[in-house]
Amino acid sequence: NLGLVIGTDVQAYNANNAVTNAVQSFSVAQRGTITALTDGTTVTPDFAAANNFSLTIGGNRTLANPTNLTAGQSGVIVITQDGTGSRTLAYGSYWKFASGTAPTLTNSPGQQDVFTIFTKDGGTTYYAFTSGQNL
Repeated sequence: NLGLVIGTDVQAYNANNAVTNAVQSFSVAQRGTITALTDGTTVTPDFAAANNFSLTIGGNRTLANPTNLTAGQSGVIVITQDGTGSRTLAYGSYWKFASGTAPTLTNSPGQQDVFTIFTKDGGTTYYAFTSGQNL
């Protein structure tokens, strides 16, 4: 007798629990929260905190190389122009865009751009695609 209480000290077996070392099918939707990034001169998303982010930019900003991405991880960053609009965004050196050209943000106040991000190596290359500009 170890003196352990199931449900308090140890988790009871449950066939419905998700695990990280097996292929699984889910019968209901799985979703992540959207984490708000703090606006500042340089913004660094932390992919250990979430996969999906929102950011309202209040000036010309740099979206730095994200931290804590692992190979195969993906996510979304929704960039919203503040009430002034016409804000610009520069990107860290690991960001890669289609045709090698960084996108120009929608510049109207309150407008949004959606960035989908994926890394295959987990550290030095982040493939990003813009979608839904002018939402």
